[in-house]
Amino acid sequence: MVQDYRIGQEVTGKRASRHHVHAQGSGKDTLIFSHGFGTDQSAWSAVAPHFAERARCILFDLPGAGPLLPEDFDARLYGSIAGYADDLLNLLDELEIEKCRYIGHSVSGMIGLLAAIEAPHRFDQLLLLNASARYLNDTSYVGGFEKAALEHLLGEMARNYHGWVAGFTPQAIPSGRPEAVSEFAASLLAMRPEVSVQISRMIFQTDIRTLLPHVHVPTVLLQSRDDIAVPPEASRWMAQQIEDAELVWIDAQGHLPHLSAPDAIIEALDERLH
Repeated sequence: MVQDYRIGQEVTGKRASRHHVHAQGSGKDTLIFSHGFGTDQSAWSAVAPHFAERARCILFDLPGAGPLLPEDFDARLYGSIAGYADDLLNLLDELEIEKCRYIGHSVSGMIGLLAAIEAPHRFDQLLLLNASARYLNDTSYVGGFEKAALEHLLGEMARNYHGWVAGFTPQAIPSGRPEAVSEFAASLLAMRPEVSVQISRMIFQTDIRTLLPHVHVPTVLLQSRDDIAVPPEASRWMAQQIEDAELVWIDAQGHLPHLSAPDAIIEALDERLH
């Protein structure tokens, strides 16, 4: 049900309303949970409540995500990751959050890195789950996708979105809870197909590799195995490029371990939030 997908208490404000911001818990620390492509803030529903016992947890929807997408939403206004990073910083301003620890999945890893480069003083720590700096292969770089394969994928999404979702979701979550596959599929199907394709293309065309040496915020890269979107080579490369970054391999499979193995994510975050 649409009214049940959000977590915690609604936060008021112009930007907060636009991003459907909800908060739960209290404490001196603020944790920002940012979801990946094809999901919304409910992706953290099995993880965030654990941390609400000791911190204020902020959850929100990225533009283009969620069942409450406005009819007038224009994905063309978000032609780069930079627009999402600006949204994040503007949201922190409105919520009067001076410092936070940022937990971002997949594309939200890129968003958090760009925001931390622009305003490092706003972030005590970045904890990035299954993140990548570039999804396309390049000379001596393994991103996971060849350009021709990407164009085929985007073509399939445009031609038969429901069919693509049915085939993609079990690959993204190869093992774990069967309900996690259904949850991910429902979240993808809540998006308008044309919006999903436009955002996907933008993400796959993004390349922030040259910016990683400019990240000077303590960074932890959390990576599960058998990730269809992020090969281990890409994770290791990121860890080498970000100053003092820690790469942690999680005992979970697939691209959405916070859906399929939330206890493993809670354990990993518990050990490294400081």
